[in-house]
Amino acid sequence: MFPQRLDSGLAYDIAKAMMDGFNRHYQLFRSESARAKHRFETADWHGQQRAQRERIEFYDLRVREASKRLEREFKAGEQSMDVWQQVKLHYIGLSVNNHQPELAETFFNSVTTKILHRSYFQNDFIFVRPAVSTEYIENDDPSAKPTYRAYYPALGTMAATVGQMVNDFELRNEFEDLERDAAYVVAALRAKLGDVKLRANFQIQVLSGLFFRNKGAYLVGKIINGFNELPLALPILHNSDGKLVIDAALFGEDDLLILFSFARAYFMVDMGIPSAFVQFLRSMMPRMPRAEIYNALGLAKQGKTLFYRDFLQHLRHSTDKFRIAPGIKGMVMLVFDLPSFPYVFKVIKDFYPPPKDTTREQIKSKYQLVKQHDRVGRMADTQEYSSVAFPRMRFDDELIEELRKFAPSQLEISDRDGDGNVEVIIKHVYIERRMIPLNIYLQEAFDIGETEPAAKSQIERAVIEYGNAIKDLVAANIFPGDMLWKNFGITRHGKVVFYDYDEIEYITDCKFRRVPQARNEEDEMSGEIWYPVGPKDVFPETFGPFLLGNNAVREMFMKHHADLLDAAFWQSHQSRIQAGHVYDVFPYEREKRFMRLNETAIP
Repeated sequence: MFPQRLDSGLAYDIAKAMMDGFNRHYQLFRSESARAKHRFETADWHGQQRAQRERIEFYDLRVREASKRLEREFKAGEQSMDVWQQVKLHYIGLSVNNHQPELAETFFNSVTTKILHRSYFQNDFIFVRPAVSTEYIENDDPSAKPTYRAYYPALGTMAATVGQMVNDFELRNEFEDLERDAAYVVAALRAKLGDVKLRANFQIQVLSGLFFRNKGAYLVGKIINGFNELPLALPILHNSDGKLVIDAALFGEDDLLILFSFARAYFMVDMGIPSAFVQFLRSMMPRMPRAEIYNALGLAKQGKTLFYRDFLQHLRHSTDKFRIAPGIKGMVMLVFDLPSFPYVFKVIKDFYPPPKDTTREQIKSKYQLVKQHDRVGRMADTQEYSSVAFPRMRFDDELIEELRKFAPSQLEISDRDGDGNVEVIIKHVYIERRMIPLNIYLQEAFDIGETEPAAKSQIERAVIEYGNAIKDLVAANIFPGDMLWKNFGITRHGKVVFYDYDEIEYITDCKFRRVPQARNEEDEMSGEIWYPVGPKDVFPETFGPFLLGNNAVREMFMKHHADLLDAAFWQSHQSRIQAGHVYDVFPYEREKRFMRLNETAIP
């Protein structure tokens, strides 16, 4: 119900206190993101990783702070619904001139639902849809940076313009040879554009904040020529002497989609008006949902809000049913999907058959570890939701029985609204991008025939990418635990991504061993393990029988990744990580790197 009048002074005070809480949150979030520039300049890679982890916790901390203040100062949870409706209207008024109104609305939802203690809340008291537009927001403060800068080079001044674009970020480090690197960028651009005529509107637009992640800084922008736009990203790295180099030139939507992938850690970028950054990035990557762009910028709560709105919209405009997801069923997770929707829903089961020895809390802690860790393009990001309501009529009966059998504690079927619509309420669920399970991808090739050129190519691509995925995870200090093909998936860009987290460990916590020499013939013939095995012991040479039963797969694996079966490979990486080394894992192919042209760039 819309309140007839705004007559509660308390409502304004509550709204103002809540807005103060949001402003504090975004100020801290932005400050931490801005400090990424100093950490990059000083090569503080461990500090960068630590800041990326800690920033994820900022939102929940500020929500708790704001909730406690509202309870302490205003007894907010005891106020009438009429007061709360007025609070919402006052908050809208306070959001009109805010530079982050969409984030402020999401913050309001989080604090309100926490105070009202409703696992299933009424939509009257939250922002189901945006109330304040994010279009054309500008910061008129003379000291404020614009969202993007525009440059207008001619053919003869292109390299100088690239140098100016980089210098405008005022990085304190010296470049090894910026003029040389700018020439590489221009050469790559000419190879991309060919003999295209430069139109009257030819320009390069560059977002005013550098994008920092791990050991890299990325200049992100787009080239506009006539009716055509070409996305652009320039990775800037330290070389072995501590000087800066432009490492590559990335062009086009596909390169940018991989750079901003859901399987990578969140960027740190200083944004005064985040919606303007999102709008700019969306113009370059129209296939990437706004929710995933917000996630990539570290604004995961906003991404979560937008994802759920997109999901509800999809439900309204589709008629297919949720079903048990195709593929081999997991021992820990019950997975279902909606065929028309490109995500899967994962529910932790209530019990796990041997040899699984874990608990619900341990599994949730593994997922949290992945959320906070560098995912290096090889671990899928997940959204975590509580008390999600689905229309019962959209659920396949077989799926309902599966939930009743394996996760009864997580299932409620009722008309909790009292509106006559029966719903399936899942108490805790993870949602992540749907991929083709790697075992299914390989089986498709086997079905064609392993000697067929297309099948051989598919097997080779899958096996090489699988091994590369594991090596990237190792570089990020992650041991997957369960390395079976079914726990990996293929993305639309052909990248292999890991998505089964209940057995992951830090590489530095594992003990990689060779299988001991058999003491006698009885040991050698024994079907049982005769040597002692500790809880964190790993024997890489035993991976083969589980992974390489198919001859074509085995041949390709041994050709490209035989080192994964050798304990020495794992031990050497473990030692370097323990010594403080941070590996480079690049979100682009080696062939794109200018180091091919410049032998002094970092290896």
